[in-house]
Amino acid sequence: MSDALLKVSNLTMRFGGLLAVDCIEFEVKRDEVFAIIGPNGAGKTTVFNCVGGFYKPTTGAILMDGKNIDGLPSHKVAQQGLVRTFQNVRLFKQLTVLENLLVAQHTQLQTGLLQGLFKVPSYRRSEQNALKNATTWLDFLGIRQFANREAGTLAYGHQRRLEIARCMITKPRLLMLDEPAAGLNPQEKRDLQMLIDRLRKEFGVAVLLIEHDMGLVMGVSDRILVMEHGKSITTGLPAEVRSDPRVIKAYLGEE
Repeated sequence: MSDALLKVSNLTMRFGGLLAVDCIEFEVKRDEVFAIIGPNGAGKTTVFNCVGGFYKPTTGAILMDGKNIDGLPSHKVAQQGLVRTFQNVRLFKQLTVLENLLVAQHTQLQTGLLQGLFKVPSYRRSEQNALKNATTWLDFLGIRQFANREAGTLAYGHQRRLEIARCMITKPRLLMLDEPAAGLNPQEKRDLQMLIDRLRKEFGVAVLLIEHDMGLVMGVSDRILVMEHGKSITTGLPAEVRSDPRVIKAYLGEE
């Protein structure tokens, strides 16, 4: 079996006459944290949207465990074990924290209309399992005390944790995090780094990460892809990327 869980080949995305992503290639290995970095407008989010099923790429191939997923809608991509968070938190803010996690499990519940209407034993067991899964993840993320609060009333850092819990409760194989450190304070960023490391080690989930916070990126990533103007500058280990003159030029400019 190949070490590559996700393989992206020759990924190109055009919006009319605008070439947003130009022949991007990378692999994410099993249990790996792989980061994509670059200046604003580099094309990182476009790559994410193609991989996650929100955009159909103009050309290229996206393989999840050897199965072609490019062009599949986002819910079909999620069924393959690839789920994502967003730069702007997207919770059901009028629902409680617990309800957000119950809703996330709807595709896993072995129930139908008649089972729910008559509350048959299989329906009750399914409900109990969903509740157990939800409380387990609330405990893991340290937000169980907020279970019955509306999600929209949580502090921003807790909303971020709830969004990650909502992804993880679906048992993904690859978790895509879109700028998860945005808006977090220094302590919350340190906690996030430890959380990502725990998810990888304890649940065997691979992580594909977009992030501007270089402290987090360098601290948590196994490998890094650097983009600029829709193209790949380099891919390598954090130490290699940090010292690459092309990366320094892209971020800091040159005299």
